[in-house]
Amino acid sequence: MSTLFEFVFGVYPYICLTVFLVGSLIRFDQNQYSWKSDSSQMLRSGSLRWGSNLFHAGILFLFFGHLLGLLTPHAFYGHFMEAPVKQMLAIYSGGAAGVMCFVGLSLLIHRRVFDARIRATSHPTDIAVLVILWVQLVVGLVTLPYSWAHSDGTVMLVLADWAQRVLTLRTVDAGALVDVPWPFLFHVVLGMTIFLLFPFSRLVHVWSGFAALGYLFRPYQVVRSRRLNLPAGHNQPPRPGAPA
Repeated sequence: MSTLFEFVFGVYPYICLTVFLVGSLIRFDQNQYSWKSDSSQMLRSGSLRWGSNLFHAGILFLFFGHLLGLLTPHAFYGHFMEAPVKQMLAIYSGGAAGVMCFVGLSLLIHRRVFDARIRATSHPTDIAVLVILWVQLVVGLVTLPYSWAHSDGTVMLVLADWAQRVLTLRTVDAGALVDVPWPFLFHVVLGMTIFLLFPFSRLVHVWSGFAALGYLFRPYQVVRSRRLNLPAGHNQPPRPGAPA
């Protein structure tokens, strides 16, 4: 096993995790006005509705699917689901969500690159992030035949153990990934790189999307009229042209 392989899968994950968390915190503290999605809907909607809805529906399913699939210990679900069953479930559901996301993301990239008005207002990082996500999605789809060939779930368990060790800050055995097929390794490295780039791009708005769930549990907002002690229906502003 080369030193580069040891660094990429033994050290690089912790670098990406640190930059992802600390970088997001610093950006929120120092540059909140840039903490936004920079939507281009006002410029031209067009294919945005289909592209955005397909992309977000697919990417959210894939994100939580990877989150639960990789970070759930085998001992937790092994009592009611065997590894091969989980592997096939991931192949079918992840494949469907991946195709949905691929169509949506392709529409968004085409819109941003070939629409002159939107291209003129786009930052280079906006296009770069979309392209990186597109490549990551394509590689993820490429892994499906390899996942089918390893339907016993062995590769999935190796990757899950590696990811759980990284997240819990335990020692990582990079050598355990030596025999993993290259599309999985490329997918993992590019995924870590996306987390590394996260604080420096518009992707930071994802934090706000998750934080918005708190809106469902906020207390009711009390709104009081400025016009008090008036009969019902008389506290409305006068209509234009109506006598005072």
